[in-house]
Amino acid sequence: MLVLVVAHLVCAAVLPLLPSRTGQAVWLIAAVPPLATFLWAVVWARRVLDGEVLHEGVAWASTLGLRLDFRLDPLALLLTLVVSGIGVLVLAYGAAYGGEDQGRQAGLLTGFAGLMFGLVTADNLFVLYVFWELTTVASFLLIAGRRPSTERRRAAEQSLLTTVAGGLAMLLGLVMLGQAAGTYRISALVADPPGGGVVPAALVLILIGAFTKSAQYPFHSWLPAAMVAPTPVSAYLHAAAMVKAGVYLVARLAPGFADAPVWRPLVLGVGLASMTIGAWHALRENDLKRILAFATVSELGMLIALFGAGTRTAVLGGAVMLLAHALFKSCLFMVTGLIDRTTGTRDLRRLSGLGRRMPVVCGVAVLAAASMAGLPPFIGYVGEDAAFDGYLNDHLPGGAWALLWFTVASGLTVALAARFVWGAFARKPGVPDAGPTPTPYGMLWPAAVPAALGVLLGVWPSLTGRLTEPWADMFHDTAAGHASYHLGIWHGIGFTLLLALLTFAMGAVLHAWRAQVIATQRRLPRPPDGQLVYRRTVRGTVALAVRVTRVTQVGSLPAYLAVVMATVVLLSAGALLVGASPVGSVPLWQSIAEVPPALVVLACALAVALTRQRLAAVLLTGAVGYGVAVLFVVRGAPDLALTQFLVETLTLVVTALMLRRLPARFTPERQPLGARWTRGVIAVAAGAVVTALALVATHARAPSSRRPDYTGRVHETGAENAVNAIIVDFRALDTIGEISVLMITTVGVLSLVRVWGGAAAVPAVREPAAVTSPAARWDAPRERWLPGAGELPGTERSVLLEVVTRALFSSIVVLSLFLLFSGHYGPGGGFAGGLVAGQAFVLRYLVGGHADLGLAAPTNPNRVLGGGLVIAAVVALVPVAFGHAPLSAAVWHLTLPVLGEVHASTSVFFDIGVYLLVVGVILKLLGAASAVASTPERAPAGEGATP
Repeated sequence: MLVLVVAHLVCAAVLPLLPSRTGQAVWLIAAVPPLATFLWAVVWARRVLDGEVLHEGVAWASTLGLRLDFRLDPLALLLTLVVSGIGVLVLAYGAAYGGEDQGRQAGLLTGFAGLMFGLVTADNLFVLYVFWELTTVASFLLIAGRRPSTERRRAAEQSLLTTVAGGLAMLLGLVMLGQAAGTYRISALVADPPGGGVVPAALVLILIGAFTKSAQYPFHSWLPAAMVAPTPVSAYLHAAAMVKAGVYLVARLAPGFADAPVWRPLVLGVGLASMTIGAWHALRENDLKRILAFATVSELGMLIALFGAGTRTAVLGGAVMLLAHALFKSCLFMVTGLIDRTTGTRDLRRLSGLGRRMPVVCGVAVLAAASMAGLPPFIGYVGEDAAFDGYLNDHLPGGAWALLWFTVASGLTVALAARFVWGAFARKPGVPDAGPTPTPYGMLWPAAVPAALGVLLGVWPSLTGRLTEPWADMFHDTAAGHASYHLGIWHGIGFTLLLALLTFAMGAVLHAWRAQVIATQRRLPRPPDGQLVYRRTVRGTVALAVRVTRVTQVGSLPAYLAVVMATVVLLSAGALLVGASPVGSVPLWQSIAEVPPALVVLACALAVALTRQRLAAVLLTGAVGYGVAVLFVVRGAPDLALTQFLVETLTLVVTALMLRRLPARFTPERQPLGARWTRGVIAVAAGAVVTALALVATHARAPSSRRPDYTGRVHETGAENAVNAIIVDFRALDTIGEISVLMITTVGVLSLVRVWGGAAAVPAVREPAAVTSPAARWDAPRERWLPGAGELPGTERSVLLEVVTRALFSSIVVLSLFLLFSGHYGPGGGFAGGLVAGQAFVLRYLVGGHADLGLAAPTNPNRVLGGGLVIAAVVALVPVAFGHAPLSAAVWHLTLPVLGEVHASTSVFFDIGVYLLVVGVILKLLGAASAVASTPERAPAGEGATP
């Protein structure tokens, strides 16, 4: 299962990179992973439906209890068939639909299919939540598009904010539920559900997340707004995929928590209310996609009310209707897109006579709409009959009101199905008929397949029951002695048949009196407009944020640092006083060689606090770092010392470059005596707390405490350097987190530079103009020892530095590669090698300028940066394909003719990824420095610009 998820994501990452001339082929490539998943599910279907459950687990961080657990049971199988099957049809439809950025859109849809597959098979609450939020991000990208209009951007933001807010509430509920149960394994939690305590509050929070994801009232307004997305997106996300996530979560937890006091009132109340309000809204819409959007809100409410009821017959009806909804709604969305493409409009007031012009399309739409209305012999009727029977005979609390509510909402659904068919295909008085409209059969057949399946599964109820009854059998019927219900088209004349006929008659009357219904809707008080509520909520949140910011963000960096450090002191000091045991005698030093560098560090730190020059403060701060590096050397930690030296050097250079944009001295105004004393006290207290924390931490380990014996197990990695083995083998997960944070921080810094200083990329390089003056000038050397140095003014060039740089550059790069590949056996590694290579590029930038840097590194830094992270991630996931834990490393021994016996490890590729990412970060920062340096100085307030 994990391999299929990864295949989807890899395909999604590759498709946007394909050339634009690939055209429709990109959609066919995108359909391969969902098709493979569908066939895989079909192969496993018989065994899963017969009671076998497929388990798959991968240990991610066993000591932390982190596992990737997946499980295929009847519910997951049903959702997998829906997600992958409809996904294949939508991708085939997208090939004919076309549009801009086809590679990006096809890739995102494929990635979304993989994320949904991971979500429905996840057997761990945290894994489920990760896929849950990733589907939110993918949905945002699909709705917004690459170059979004204002309408699409707002719709994407609303979708993101609404579902993420619900997801955060759900996350808190999942944590509370897992803690109460003592396990985060979903199957174990449902099999033995916890009770009392925080469980009711946890269920409320989880259901809020489900309601926002499945667009339930009052969180429903994001779904109609999302109809600005292209039709393939709507046909997939809003019919078969994303909006089903909330329904799936309710269905997954219902076996264990349906009898909880807060469960049924919430799911029945919200579900049936959404079913009614959504259908009522749809009856006054004129845009075909918005009719389907509000219909989706209605039908999702029906599904939540059925699954949440928690009885066998109701859940069986929900499972059938889930399958039916995916079939008829995806078909109707695709038909709507076809009409929009051929006629240029989705407004039913401008469509007339299309049924005669496009009879085949009309026939397909009628089949799907009939299933939505619950007409026999379609699958929608089979599911609705089971739903009526469940509410009628399962003796649910409040079942009579629920049955009445469900019947009324079903009648409204019949009316909106009729409104869609009439609006799209009927002739309307006073509206000119559509002209000749050739039917694009490439868009028609993907819509016809689900419509035909809706008929097949309706007339073949045993097949439908084979797919849905195994999950429903996990529930019990509340009515004593009530015979188990089985799916069928005819159950004789009974009350459920009368209810079905009543809904048909109600829907027909409402459609026949549609003008009077719309007039009545206009006279009746309207429920709160979801869009208005959302906009007011956003505006109120922003206004509150502004008020809080006015108080907390005073514009003073020293004030911010004082608050942060005071908070750290108070919290840390309290924890140390409460939980720390007394520390015995502590030796001041272990070797007399530690004293000189320690005194240098203390003296430089004191000098930093007293100096008024910015450059002097930077140099003294660097001296503190170098002194610490010397202490590392004295204590026998060459790897740490090497990294410390390199980081301090790079930081010193980059900071000095940025100082060119700041005054030479710190703030000239003398601060009040009280402020200086306050900051001094905070600084001394912070130093004391850090010192105490270091002493307590180093003396807290008992001789018998359990800790990883890294040095004793280094040989397992094939390494001789324990530090490097820890970074790329034992604690490689930490390293991935660190380089990810490094990349994110770089992106954030560059975003600020773009806002305030212009573009932060290395400028394009052009050949310098030839020097035409024959006269020799000492201030403008004609020799170009560096290719791009001619771009600098003559007064900024130095022939000596250019010669030295040219001689050293290649040597430094070779040294960086040596450190990279030797790090497994001695001091070095990806971090150190990348920093050394970065020093080489810094040297080229300082001596030759940004033009010479562009010639030294003729590539986009984004590719180097992202390529490093991709390599590290791929190396982390490759072992999974061979049945090993992520980030596992393989060691091999080779005997080469000249070199003899060579020992190697796959972790070297992980180190290469780290190396490239560090180099990419340095190139990006140098590009930002050049952008800042090229930005003109802003004139002080009240003064003119300097000429």
